[in-house]
Order: sequence, then C-alpha cells, then structure tokens
Amino acid sequence: MTEQLVNIVDRRKFLTQVMPACSFACLWAGALRADDQALQGGDKDDEPHKFDVEVELKMSPLERVSLQNGNFIDFIKTLQAELDEEELIRLLEVYSEGVGKRVGEMQAKRSPDTSFQTFVSTFRPPRYANLLTHEVVKDTDKVFELRVTECVWAKVYRDAGLGGPIGHAAVCNMDYYWPTAFNTNFKMERDKTLMQGDAFCNHRYLDTT
Repeated sequence: MTEQLVNIVDRRKFLTQVMPACSFACLWAGALRADDQALQGGDKDDEPHKFDVEVELKMSPLERVSLQNGNFIDFIKTLQAELDEEELIRLLEVYSEGVGKRVGEMQAKRSPDTSFQTFVSTFRPPRYANLLTHEVVKDTDKVFELRVTECVWAKVYRDAGLGGPIGHAAVCNMDYYWPTAFNTNFKMERDKTLMQGDAFCNHRYLDTT
C-alpha cells in the first residue's frame, strides 16, 4: 500500500471495505454457529452445496485462531508501516466497532429473544472453554461479570507483536458494541485486558433498564 493509494481511497472506507475477507468477523460468526444450530435446528432435508460442506481439520484452537487471523495481522502490520499509531488505532477501532455491531445484530436475529439472560448465556462456561479460561464472578438479573485469565486472541496478537493499544483496537474494542447491538439497553464495562498486559480481563455486562 502506498501513500498515494491511501490518499485516493478514503481510509475509513479502505479499512472497513477492503479488509481481508476472512477476518475477525468470520471468527465470531463461527463462534456463534453452535448456539445458532441449537436454537434454530436446521432443515435436514436440504443438502448443502459442496462449497458449504464443513471439512474436519485437525487443528488446535490456537492453530485455528492463528490461521483465521493471519491475513488480518499481516494487514495491520502493513498499515502500521504506513500510518502513525494514532491513526492506525483510530481506523482499527472503526473496523472493530463495525464487527461488534454485526455480531450483536446477528446474535439477536438468531436468538429466541433479546433478554439479558439470553445474551449472557453466550459467555457462561463451558462456552468458549477451548478459547478462554474464564469464570463468572457476579451473576444477577442486571449484572453479569466475567474474569478471563487466558484468551487465545490475546495470545495470538501479542505473540505477533500487536498487543497493547493496537491489539485492543483491533480485537477487544468490538466487545463494547456487541451487547448494545443485541439490545440497546445492554452495555459492557471493562478496565483491564490481557491484551494490554493486565493479569486478567474483567468483562462486566449490564442491563440498564
């Protein structure tokens, strides 16, 4: 990517429309697939097209997340070489905001309702057990708090040299937009992340009604 190209193509549009197709949104779509199948069932009479038939690949969760994020990581590094860090972080936040909104909207569309308990059930252990080490530390009608001590995405991005504010902008930022897109009365608060070097992430989901 050259500076001339950046000037020709609006940077916001470049990041949100030209981003490699198999990026972070694909990963979260896959993570929700099991819930979707459990809720929706599926028409067993319809045979999928051969392009849609899933192929069993023997990979560890770390290998799978590394593969799924590889192009995105390379793309971020390309931008990193061309842009100052402030602009890179801004653009990545624009992108991950869109990802969070799409994931929340998709989950709401596939869920039986948009209640708080339906939303937080997505994060209850053993969900994501092969991707996170996490425990519920508060669970009420209006508050659901998680403590995450291991995260495969944090490991992948930090191992790639993209931890800290860049990794947070690219990956963790989407978490703020996901619950609100599912239900406008929901929000997330957090002041610690593994991505930024803390000992744990403290996701706190709130029903503000």
